[in-house]
Amino acid sequence: MAVMDARNDTTSTGLAARLRARVAALAGGGEASLTQRLAALIFFIRVLSAGLAYLSQILLARWMGGSDYGIYVYVWTWVLLLGSMLDFGIASSAQKIIPDYRTSGQHALLRGFLSGGRWLTLATSGIAALLLAGLIALLSPWIEESERLPLYIGCLTLPAFVVANTQDGIARSHDWMTLGLMPQFIIRQGLIIGFTAGALVLGFQLGASAAAVWIAMLGQMLVLNRRLERHVEVGPKQYDLRGWLAVSLPILLVESFYLLLSYTDVLVLQQFRSSEEVGVYFAVVKTLALVSFIHYAMSATTAHRFAEYHALGDKARLSAYVAHAIQWTFWPSLAATLVLLALGKPLLWLFGAQFTAGYDIMFIAAIGLVVRAAIGPVERLLNMLGQQRACASAYAAAFVMNLVLCIVLVPRFGGHGAAAATSLSLVFETVLLFRIVKRRLGLHVLAFGKAS
Repeated sequence: MAVMDARNDTTSTGLAARLRARVAALAGGGEASLTQRLAALIFFIRVLSAGLAYLSQILLARWMGGSDYGIYVYVWTWVLLLGSMLDFGIASSAQKIIPDYRTSGQHALLRGFLSGGRWLTLATSGIAALLLAGLIALLSPWIEESERLPLYIGCLTLPAFVVANTQDGIARSHDWMTLGLMPQFIIRQGLIIGFTAGALVLGFQLGASAAAVWIAMLGQMLVLNRRLERHVEVGPKQYDLRGWLAVSLPILLVESFYLLLSYTDVLVLQQFRSSEEVGVYFAVVKTLALVSFIHYAMSATTAHRFAEYHALGDKARLSAYVAHAIQWTFWPSLAATLVLLALGKPLLWLFGAQFTAGYDIMFIAAIGLVVRAAIGPVERLLNMLGQQRACASAYAAAFVMNLVLCIVLVPRFGGHGAAAATSLSLVFETVLLFRIVKRRLGLHVLAFGKAS
């Protein structure tokens, strides 16, 4: 666990100031200032979203009870996992493809990607949802009756979830952070809360989530199309499906292992422990989500700029920008972790008195998050600079480690074992990514210390 004393905190402030000055000197101050503003906006949206999600989870946990809430968490975890993979990586590769097309003046390909990319993800996710629904029907004799309807509703949710992710990537590539994030993280959460009250009366809690995802996605699509009409000149469209997939599939491989690493603990816990314990563990994860939001904010803001600076061949600006992103990921993450640990027990109590049993799990889970934040959004750096395979290998190794440790530790230690397995795997992943970036790109990607 990264432990910093007061002197380090003071030093970090000066270091961050020097890095900001360095970026300003190299980039005219514009990019660094814009990055900070956009990252702050993204973080604010995610925190507001977390508050809304937290409220909805508290309401569901209290109204549904431990067992039904555990089923809800289990199904929604599958939606998040599969929905984030079924876009074939296009949601993330948009942040590389769009800047490349803009920089090289390939406007016909740009127009083709902006429309064709979304149609592709809608078609593939729709087919996948139908296949998954058929699989659930086939396996229904072995699935608990209480889980069947929620699983079907999860399938219904998938296509809208996938298209919304793709539109998020397109919007972020144009620095339209509000348009990219508000529909998914604010409007959708608000709709879930609004629909939940009526849905609970009908016993249709997941149905509320499905309706919210579809409505938010369609509204986002209308606004995004109008903005693109004003921003992109009308003209012929050219479709390079093979080129898109060549960029996207390696990124999909990276993100698939990342998602598996992120959700393995909950999925393995569901297999070996009670639904009530799954609910407690999920409450802990939700409480610590603020830390990961900081990493997400910097990743969402910086990815397309990594690609742009690399395409321009500006290594000095890229290096300074990477250092800036790491500093603004780690130190806020460390501060947020300390605050959440201090307030953890009353925050868990909001879910219900029984959820405070997970307080000590928070300390175990926080270790991995803090260590991972120490190298910032380097996975986006590797993906944008053509090092997707190396990044995927690191994530694959961390996922295998996490799966093995979860299978070994969860049956005996429950949520404590799941948190320990995940934290150890994140530490291992951090070391691997640091070494890959150092060896392949020659960059020192650590929030403290100096490049050797």
